[in-house]
Amino acid sequence: MFDLSIPAQLSAALLPDLLLMVGAMLLLVWAAWRPDSLAHQRSVGLASIGVAALALVAVVWYMGRGTTATLGPIAVDNFRWLVDAVILVGTIAAIALAIEDNERQGVAIAETHVLILLASSGMMLLAAARDLMIVFLGIELMSIAVYALAGINRRSPRGAEGALKYFLLGAFSTAFLLYGIALVYGATGATNVAVIGERIQAVGLTGNAILLIGIALLVVGFGFKVSAVPFHMWAPDVYDGAPTAITAYMAATAKTAAFAAFLRVWLEAFPPAFEKWYPAVAMLAIATMLIGNAIGLVQRNLKRLLAYSSIGHAGYLLVAVASPTVYSSSAMIFYLLAYTLATYGAFAIIIALTRPGAYTVTTDDISGLWRERPAMAVAMVVFMLSLLGFPLFGGAGFLAKYYVIKTVLQAAIPQTTLAVWLVLTSVVAAGYYLYVVMVMFMKPRPEGAAPTLPSGSLTRAVMVTAAIATLVLGVWPNLVVRWTEQGTPRLGNAPAMATAAPPAAERPLR
Repeated sequence: MFDLSIPAQLSAALLPDLLLMVGAMLLLVWAAWRPDSLAHQRSVGLASIGVAALALVAVVWYMGRGTTATLGPIAVDNFRWLVDAVILVGTIAAIALAIEDNERQGVAIAETHVLILLASSGMMLLAAARDLMIVFLGIELMSIAVYALAGINRRSPRGAEGALKYFLLGAFSTAFLLYGIALVYGATGATNVAVIGERIQAVGLTGNAILLIGIALLVVGFGFKVSAVPFHMWAPDVYDGAPTAITAYMAATAKTAAFAAFLRVWLEAFPPAFEKWYPAVAMLAIATMLIGNAIGLVQRNLKRLLAYSSIGHAGYLLVAVASPTVYSSSAMIFYLLAYTLATYGAFAIIIALTRPGAYTVTTDDISGLWRERPAMAVAMVVFMLSLLGFPLFGGAGFLAKYYVIKTVLQAAIPQTTLAVWLVLTSVVAAGYYLYVVMVMFMKPRPEGAAPTLPSGSLTRAVMVTAAIATLVLGVWPNLVVRWTEQGTPRLGNAPAMATAAPPAAERPLR
């Protein structure tokens, strides 16, 4: 185990980020140097996969060395490395899908892949942040690149509309986040999350009005980034209008980074004020689980269906945030990995079924898919059941929800109500996940329907890898769990939380 000084900590923690940023800058010059063409965008995309893979190797190397540090604005711990690994796996999958999605739609914009690398570097910075100013910088670096990605297909009016909505609402939410940071700094005199937690406890700031307003504004800012209800209104239109590979990237990888920062801030800075912020976060989680899954029941456009599914899963992850214990981070990392695999796999199938010039795939388009593409239909069943959390055939998805429920029930103050809502809303979600399965296996193929086009090798690779990994982790979760158990950020005021009596604010929800 290596204990690092702050300068060494910064250089160690930022090396994978710098690899990604420098690689993106070099590829940006290459992408702009030559005229746009489908062959050029594929070459830049493959090189971008190589850069992301190199950064992933660096992350795994640091994680294997056990490099840690407990001070400074940049985290050097296993939680940071594990989240980085999930982000980079998603980045590689997104670029692979984008290469062939661009080819199918005739989009010859090589900068797509560079923007994905830049957004991922912001996400990695966000996941590593132990200072609220670094959180802000990470969010901005991620968001600006994703705004451009959402509208990268300039021929799509729906993409332009979604990108504009995302930009305007994103800028508005950033103002909430920045003002919240300012108020928290005004109340505590610090932006480092560990110092904030110590000062709240030492000075007795849990009832300070400025601090509580700051926390509320931070909830709004993070709520937008994770598409929690009622800050979710942008998600369906943006997900539907963006290119399908970018939709997968926003739904899975961007959410991974935002939740990693959300959890770290709440674990390290605000446990002393648990009684004050718990009711708001708990109600946010319940509303997100309920509304996301309820509206998903009426969706027939698969991209919008998965958009509301993403909102529902944000609610499940908020349950872990609402129960800040040493186990929350482990459960969240495993959940984010399982969700990332299932999401990219499902969107890979949507890309394979999308026809040139078309922007949507509906449930009618997958009717009778079992008869025409049995392997693809079986893979889609795995992904739907994983997102549902179905035992065995859902693979890692079932264990992901199980670990979250176990975490909230084993907390110092068990959150029984949240666990019940998680189970009930998962039953509601079965209505649309199983409908997709039913349509593929039980509805006949429409007469005169054109045969599905062959999928590209990269899309098939993402699809097959995601399906196999989902099933393998469902049988042998210890392949990942033993690492996630070591990925725990510093828990602020853990002894006080362990001995605290149930707060009065929690009783009405039980």
